[in-house]
Amino acid sequence: MINRNRVIYALLTVIFSFMLLSGCSDEVEEKNNEAISRTEFVLGTVVTIKIYDDNVSEEVFNKAFKKLRDIENKMTINSEESEVIDINKKAGKDFVKVSEDTFYVIGKGKYFSKLSQGRFDISIGSLVKLWNIGTEYAKVPSEEEIDARKKLVNYNDVILDEKTRSVKLNKENMVLDLGGIAKGYGADEVVKILKENNVNHAIINLGGNVFAYGNKKDGSPWRIGIQSPNSSRGGYIGIVKISNKTVVTSGIYERFFEENGKRYHHILDPDTGYPIENKLSGISIIADSSIDADSLSTSAFALGLDKGIDLIESLDNVEAVFITEDSKVYITSGLKNKFELEDSNFELINETHQ
Repeated sequence: MINRNRVIYALLTVIFSFMLLSGCSDEVEEKNNEAISRTEFVLGTVVTIKIYDDNVSEEVFNKAFKKLRDIENKMTINSEESEVIDINKKAGKDFVKVSEDTFYVIGKGKYFSKLSQGRFDISIGSLVKLWNIGTEYAKVPSEEEIDARKKLVNYNDVILDEKTRSVKLNKENMVLDLGGIAKGYGADEVVKILKENNVNHAIINLGGNVFAYGNKKDGSPWRIGIQSPNSSRGGYIGIVKISNKTVVTSGIYERFFEENGKRYHHILDPDTGYPIENKLSGISIIADSSIDADSLSTSAFALGLDKGIDLIESLDNVEAVFITEDSKVYITSGLKNKFELEDSNFELINETHQ
């Protein structure tokens, strides 16, 4: 979730590029089968929902965007108040009772924090706020500042009380940050609303977090572009063919700043307190659940190529595309007949491990 004072600058660029990404080649193939769509700014990004069914009521879009705004109001840390902000204000002091939505997302966040051995950590907010990457206040902190904030990052200090549906952070000044998981939850909730309203064919795009709902009207799978780390959003290296699945991407090109000739991206290492450096430039997760894919995109990126592939291969119904800084592409085993490399500047490696 980005700072709103950058919205006006980013909005026009992002709206245009999202149109390219949301089903890349589908935009060409579906030109004679127009979608009904709506685009709004919510959850700190541009969200577009395209529905290809006939006779779709505007009320479906109203319900979907109302749910997304509700999620943002509960989980943002970039406004004056929210349930997560209440948790952060009472860090080290008391439990805070929260909604079912927020409790579920925090529980999922803890699960994936543990699964990734802490490489993805929902308590990383103190470091995120220190670096401020993605805002006009981004800067390289001092070693002393980083060392102090690292001590506040530990998902085991996020305590959940299921009986009272309450959450507590064990240490003062800890900061819970659901920015790496809330968009995924939002996409899943939109899918629920589409199902409840008998929608069968749709593309949901939350800032590049794409859910290909159902299939195309002719029964064939959607063709979704895998973002290229070497071009602005909308450029893609290849295509995956999917139905009822989500594609979520994390990479070093998404949010970054430069200082003294060095680039610093937004994916932080909880252990070092600095942006991760592991020769990966991007990773895309393909899964049934967007909240899972959202968490796993950061988790697998943070683990690096070999451990990241091992993690994804250990999970059911989850696949991944890994892109390295030297333009090599590695795919997990379940994508061997579903991924097409389109950019000749990249090399598809048949083996997932070097």
